[in-house]
Amino acid sequence: MAVENLSPAYRIHTQQLVVRCWNPADAPLLSAAIAQSLEHLKAWMPWAHGEPKDLQQRMNWLRQTRGKFDLGQDFTYGIFNLDETQVLGATGLHTGIGNDALEIGYWIHAHHLNQGLATEAAAALTKVAFTVNQIARVEIHCDPTNLRSAAVPCKLGFTHEATLRQRVENHEGHKRDSMIWSLFAEDYPTSKAAAAVVEAFDAMGQRIL
Repeated sequence: MAVENLSPAYRIHTQQLVVRCWNPADAPLLSAAIAQSLEHLKAWMPWAHGEPKDLQQRMNWLRQTRGKFDLGQDFTYGIFNLDETQVLGATGLHTGIGNDALEIGYWIHAHHLNQGLATEAAAALTKVAFTVNQIARVEIHCDPTNLRSAAVPCKLGFTHEATLRQRVENHEGHKRDSMIWSLFAEDYPTSKAAAAVVEAFDAMGQRIL
């Protein structure tokens, strides 16, 4: 399905996580998660070098992010614990890689690494992308030196298509390499992502998966 026609999942439940679209009221929880993870994030996320942001700036960003979500322009999600009292990271189904395809990105709170949370969230979004949005391809891009990040698509059955040299700018404007992992709709049913236990809900709270 063309990305401009997507009807996204607003809320996704997995065994350990709630993955849902951001609300401006999430600003304090998100700020706390970023502050506690900042040194870890700076190694991989260029935006982390613009931190810390004050609460108003955070709320403004969340409003813009939610607006893009509602308009079908881009789909950024918070990763929460089951009672939604803590932000454990963030993820998204991003629309910038062409028609009929979505890119999954993710980061995890520094205190919750090595618990399989990125894999669980990425599996859920992969399942949603293929079964709810019915797209043709999902990609995950990562720095080849970020071994934790690269392990996620590998575990889920994605194929390493290529490592593109000097393709992505860091916070200093220097180019770094980028690994491209992909999974196609015809290969999804036999992937580990297809076995993920997931419930998904639309904007009205109606179950769609």
